[in-house]
Amino acid sequence: SERLFMEMADVMAAEGWRDAGYEFVCIDDCWMAPTRDEHGRLQADPKRFPGGIRKLADYVHSKGLKLGIYSDVGNKTCAGFPGSYNHYDLDAQTFASWGVDLLKFDGCNSGTLELLAEGYRRMSLALNKTGRSIVYSCEWPFYLRPVQQPNYTEIKQYCNHWRNFFDVYDSWSSIKSILDWTALHQDSIVKIAGPGGWNDPDMASIFVFLSQLVIGNFGLSWDQAVTQMAMWAIMAAPLFMSNDLRHISPEARGLLQNKEVITINQDPLGKQGYQITKDKNFELWERPLSGQAYAVAVLNQQEIGGPQNFTFSLTFLGNGLACNPACSIRQVLPASRDWGVYSWVSSLSVEVNPTGTVLLKV
Repeated sequence: SERLFMEMADVMAAEGWRDAGYEFVCIDDCWMAPTRDEHGRLQADPKRFPGGIRKLADYVHSKGLKLGIYSDVGNKTCAGFPGSYNHYDLDAQTFASWGVDLLKFDGCNSGTLELLAEGYRRMSLALNKTGRSIVYSCEWPFYLRPVQQPNYTEIKQYCNHWRNFFDVYDSWSSIKSILDWTALHQDSIVKIAGPGGWNDPDMASIFVFLSQLVIGNFGLSWDQAVTQMAMWAIMAAPLFMSNDLRHISPEARGLLQNKEVITINQDPLGKQGYQITKDKNFELWERPLSGQAYAVAVLNQQEIGGPQNFTFSLTFLGNGLACNPACSIRQVLPASRDWGVYSWVSSLSVEVNPTGTVLLKV
């Protein structure tokens, strides 16, 4: 309902979320009335959004935030509401006239893969034609993948970020499957990411802005929440939160608003990180940052027992260049502290909790 989104905008403005960089309040599927109006335009459900989307957008903007909305490339949304098929220009103009700042464009009920691709291209052009700056969030590769390898070069021409994998759920198995999939496909997806276009580990049913972080809900342990925050930063993922900010613990808020992690995630160089080695239950990931720095994540996939040590040579990092001839190392997660200066030939021993991650800046 509009009241829910207004309350979420209030909390984002009042409790530091906006200042930490979370700008968008995003509405997902089911906001619409079951039919278009007499002019063929989409309309909000009159009971749950009595003021309409324009009023809600004005309210969200008054808080220094932006509004995101949902539609679908096919003739119906995933939940069965009116889709944008054959209405791309009209729907883009409608969203722009309402003051919408982001469109999540789903891929249900699209018919053939040719119609899917044509719809994503046409909506991109229609959004640009409105003259309003609207972030375009696509699900194009996710719907292509079961049948064919997505052409990411083409997708980046049209979309600002694109979803590759299934809905994220509030569970460790879901987070783990996303990380495993990303590592398996990193040769095809890492190189395309950069300013203007990003791989999205998931945009599922969401309330509010982090891609999508389920931190602050109920299914993840503390170490697993740290892992999600660290790895989404390594992956240069858009950060969308899927949680109720009115009922979030101070610990979860501190993690989601951690300025050092957000700075890594939003690094202007815009390069996505990747896995550089896997050894039994440990994974070592790195992400090149601006200023010749690197973010490094040590992930312990072990699910039982206590903390374990992982030791690796610093020559592993940055093709041997990250610490040549020396580097300073700072731990960012699970808690921030300086580790000091190390030489190129040093080894580093990192203690990591089960299903946890230690995030370093080198």
